[in-house]
Amino acid sequence: MLALQNFFNAARANPARVVFPEADEPRVAEAMAELAKQGLCQPLRLPEAPSAAHVAALVAARGLKEGVAARMLARPLYLAAAMVAAGEADAMVAGADAPTKKVIEAASIAIGLAADVTTPSSFFLMVFPDGRQMVFADCALNVDPTAAELADIARASAATGQALLGRADVALLSYSTGSSGAGSSVEKLRAAAQATGFAGPIQADAALNARVAAKKGLGDGQANVLVFPNLDAGNISYKLAQELAGAQALGPILQGFRHPVCDLSRGATVADIVAATVVTLALARR
Repeated sequence: MLALQNFFNAARANPARVVFPEADEPRVAEAMAELAKQGLCQPLRLPEAPSAAHVAALVAARGLKEGVAARMLARPLYLAAAMVAAGEADAMVAGADAPTKKVIEAASIAIGLAADVTTPSSFFLMVFPDGRQMVFADCALNVDPTAAELADIARASAATGQALLGRADVALLSYSTGSSGAGSSVEKLRAAAQATGFAGPIQADAALNARVAAKKGLGDGQANVLVFPNLDAGNISYKLAQELAGAQALGPILQGFRHPVCDLSRGATVADIVAATVVTLALARR
C-alpha cells in the first residue's frame, strides 16, 4: 500500500480544491468531512447560483451563447465542471449518484479534452490485499473501442501508470497471445499493439506471470497496466477482482481531460470516495 500512502502524504502537503456536485448525498458528505478532517483537500460545495465567471468559462469552452450557457449551469454537474474550467477548483469528483454518461457530458463540454487526446477513457486503480497496485482500463466508458481508440486508451493508461505507480508495463489483453489466434478482436488488439509498441495481444497469465511469458514468448510477465479489449471484459474483470480477490477499486477516474475528473462508482463507499479523490489529485500534480 506504499504508493497509495504516498498519494495521501502528497495530498496533505498541498491540499487542492475539489468540487463535489453531489455534496448532499450522505456518503459524499461524509467523505468530504473526512477529507477536510485529514487535511487531504479543500472540499467545495456548489455555489447557490452560477457566476459570470462560470458562464464565461462555458462560453469560452464551447462558443455557446451566454443564455444557453446560463441554462446549462442550472445543472449541478455542469456548474461543477465550470468551476474547474474557471480555475475555482483543481478537480471534480462526481458519480456517486449521477450516471457516468452525465458526468462525461458535463466534463467534455465545460472542461474539454487535453490537446493531444481524441479518445477520452477511464481507469481504476486496483489495490490488492498483498500490496500490489495496478491500472485497469477501460472499465467504464468505451463500449467497443476500435484499434485506434485502444491505442489511445493504452497511451493514456501508460501515462497514468507512470504518474501513479512510477512505471508502466502495459499489456493489451486478449484470449490469444502473439500470433497464436485469429479473429476480429485479436486483430484489433494486434493493430493497437503495433501502433503503440506495447505487448499484445497477450493473455492475462502471460502478462502477469514471468514463467508463462517466457514460455509464450511475449512480454516479461510484469505488467501493471492492463488494457482490456472492450467494456465487457474490463468491467467484469475489475468487479471479479473486487469480489474474489478483495481488491479495492478506486475510480473510475477519467483520462484525457484538461483537468482531473473522477467518475465514482455508484456503489462507492465513503472510504472509496476518499481514496479515489486522493488518487485523482495525484494526477492533478503530474
